[in-house]
Order: sequence, then C-alpha cells, then structure tokens
Amino acid sequence: MKITREEVQHVADLARLKLSENEIERMTEQLDTILSYVEKLDKVDTEGVPVTTHTQQVVNAFREDVVKPSLDREAVLANAPEDNGESFTVPRIIS
Repeated sequence: MKITREEVQHVADLARLKLSENEIERMTEQLDTILSYVEKLDKVDTEGVPVTTHTQQVVNAFREDVVKPSLDREAVLANAPEDNGESFTVPRIIS
C-alpha cells in the first residue's frame, strides 16, 4: 500500500473532515489506486517529449493591448448607491 489509514485520517483531520470508518477504508483504497497509477506514469519514458502546457497550439488568445478612453467618472458614479466623488463607497467589513 502506498498510503495508510493513519495518513488518510491525518489529512482528513487537517481538512477538518469527519470520516466514518467505512469512508476511511474506502478513501484509503481509492487513494492507493491513484498513487499506484501515478507511480506507473513515473516509469514512462518521456525523454524527448516536449512539455505540453495547452491542448491546442494557441499563441495568444487575447486582443491587442490598445489604450482607449475610460468611462466618464460621473456617469459611472451615477449608478452607485453611495460615492465619495471619486469612487464607490462600501460598508466597512473588517473592524
């Protein structure tokens, strides 16, 4: 086994999850299967295989960065429930 019941319980405790005995057993088996598969993948020879960061060859999917005029401040602030003349005013959350 790649992972023990104690390790599963430790991770569950860190995540503040309360797992039943059946869930711990099932999770241990499932994680062991996943880790065994990852170990198999580690044995695959990937020498000479280029790194794949995207499934499609997209060079740049974004528009050109062009400077455009901003929205009129008064028009934008007209939609705000409260403003201070320069920006939106929102209630303070952290005291």
